[in-house]
Amino acid sequence: MREFEHLTQMFTAALDRVDPYKMIVNHVRLEGPRLVVSFENERHEVNLDDYSRVLVLGAGKASARMGKALEDILGDRITKGLISVKYGHAEPLRHIEVVESAHPTPDEQGAGAALRIADIAREADEKTLVLNLVSGGGSALLPCPLVLDHPDGAIRLTLEDKQNMTKALLACGADIGEINCIRKHISGVKGGRLLKLMQPARSLNFILSDVVGDRLDTIASGLTSHDESTFEEAMAIIEKYQLYDKAPPGVMRTLSLGVQGKIEETPKKGDPATELATNILIGSNQAALTAACDTARSLGYNTAALTCALTGESREAAKFLWGIAKDVRKTELLVKKPACIIAGGETVVTIKGEGKGGRNQEMALAFLAELSRDELKGANVSFLSASTDGTDGPTDAAGAYASAELVELSRQAGLSINGSLKNNDSYHFFDRIGYLLKTGPTMTNVCDLHMVIVTP
Repeated sequence: MREFEHLTQMFTAALDRVDPYKMIVNHVRLEGPRLVVSFENERHEVNLDDYSRVLVLGAGKASARMGKALEDILGDRITKGLISVKYGHAEPLRHIEVVESAHPTPDEQGAGAALRIADIAREADEKTLVLNLVSGGGSALLPCPLVLDHPDGAIRLTLEDKQNMTKALLACGADIGEINCIRKHISGVKGGRLLKLMQPARSLNFILSDVVGDRLDTIASGLTSHDESTFEEAMAIIEKYQLYDKAPPGVMRTLSLGVQGKIEETPKKGDPATELATNILIGSNQAALTAACDTARSLGYNTAALTCALTGESREAAKFLWGIAKDVRKTELLVKKPACIIAGGETVVTIKGEGKGGRNQEMALAFLAELSRDELKGANVSFLSASTDGTDGPTDAAGAYASAELVELSRQAGLSINGSLKNNDSYHFFDRIGYLLKTGPTMTNVCDLHMVIVTP
């Protein structure tokens, strides 16, 4: 279908715009001994001759591409490096060691990488420049369970504690900000604690945002940022989702001691360790959305960009986008046909069934449900929802398409749209009819894109 081809072109253009390799090589350069960084209105210069060592550390789905860019720029000036990436997201690097580990539920590989990165950070001194590469997925890929000697009894959180806490948060529909709030308060490196380990070294931190609002203290759980969240807020999330029985006892004890003020809070704004860090946002959902809009216009569509902050339940977001599509089809209230409406953000799914899928596939299936109930049989409306990292939930798909033609295809295949929704089984539904979007690892990660085409 032509509209599906156009939607795919828009998504591909968005991925190209936020390629982390390009984002760095286009804005970072060497001028003699000086490392110059220029992003929009930001400019930073560092004289490498002032440092005896340059370390590269990092974690996230995009960090290998970022590392390759830095290697091509700095070459032998890099003394040592270690980054943790998701399985399948590695790049062949010369000066930076790459460890592959699990996402979204952390594993032993990631835990080992976290301990080694913490050890390297502790080696840093005032003659060390640390270049941190941070992108989405960094939280799960750098699990460092908090270990403390404490007057009320030692705290020895385990990887299993973090795994079980992550699973409980994902299953209850907690958003990424809530998940990361708890992660930060049970970690030895997140919430700015990595900066404490590196002190007194200076750091330049290249950050690719995968969170709505681009808050630096939330991306990868704020590895290189001061933390604005508190133990009290972490405990409030446990209460909000009634996770008392699902949270591991060690996690509950840690949060409880933190609320009582018996564990030091994560570093806050003004902490000396945070003053040594320069955080540079190199890419975001807005950049991807803008590229998709540019391509839509080049294809002849009148284009409307709604938001980079679409959140909430995937099914409700699908209803919202379907409502806009109907308005455009009937009244051209927002934009004239042929129209393309684009939104970005990151929704959630509260899992109640036993099926397989992700937030984008669930949104596409919910959109398909609306199409199936439409009095005009979904005429002239096409939809794609996809994750920019190429992995939607625990699947090998980035997302899925929807249109009236797919409603008919599903009927011919004997599939139930509502039954699949009830079982959270969007993956197998779209796999049966052949309309999953599979990109493979994209090596970037800036949330999701949702695109609707309405033709005359």
